[in-house]
Amino acid sequence: MLFGSEHPTRTACAPLASRGSASACPGPSRGRSPRPRAGAELRGPGGGARRGGEGGRPGGGARKAPARRAMEARLLRFCHWSTLGVCAALKLPQLSALLAARGARGLSLPSLLLELAGYQCYYGYPLLTYLEVPILIAQDVILLLCVFHFNGNVKQAAPYLAVFFSSWFVLTLQKWIIDLAMNLCTFISAASKFAQLQYLWKTRDSGAVSALTWSLASYTCATRIVTTLMTTNDLTILTRFVIMLALNIWVTATILHYRKKTTMKTE
Repeated sequence: MLFGSEHPTRTACAPLASRGSASACPGPSRGRSPRPRAGAELRGPGGGARRGGEGGRPGGGARKAPARRAMEARLLRFCHWSTLGVCAALKLPQLSALLAARGARGLSLPSLLLELAGYQCYYGYPLLTYLEVPILIAQDVILLLCVFHFNGNVKQAAPYLAVFFSSWFVLTLQKWIIDLAMNLCTFISAASKFAQLQYLWKTRDSGAVSALTWSLASYTCATRIVTTLMTTNDLTILTRFVIMLALNIWVTATILHYRKKTTMKTE
């Protein structure tokens, strides 16, 4: 029986029999019919037409899988490169605010030092998952020097920088040191956010703190959640970025809150 034919008793036979087969054309008595081609139009009991390989038949999902993988690959590339692009300019608004104010009012020095200590790289992971770390470290070092400059003593930055760079050398000595550092980095980074929040609550003045920098940091945490889920799926790193996202949003909201109050007092 040929699906979709007006004469159900007629069959289309191959002109030659295949080797080892008893007949090239099975007779009507066997009740067998050629399998419909994928994509061929079939008619159901109600007369409606449907396409072979779709509607629950094998073949439809197989065609969708490559399209889904391609879409996921595009999303992953966008998250990776947008994160790197944002991080390349992440601290520039903060540096600009410092230079414009000619001071570090509202910016917490302990928060900046803890942020530097909280950076981490992930051995054995794809480079694009942590390539922004050296970019952020370079910007934070410049920012730290600016803060010490406006506070009147640049030389005080030397011991902190010496401890920071020597600690990176220590991390390479043993694998367990790296594992311990990765577990501690979440707490250190969270402490840096709370230090900034505490300073804002104490002074009630956001001063030269850039809300744009903290907003961009929130975006990079969100994109890193996506890339972690799509690549390593590491629970420790995923937890770190979720916590950092929440704290960055909190700091941003606090900055805007006190800035609004400052503006209202000025008026």
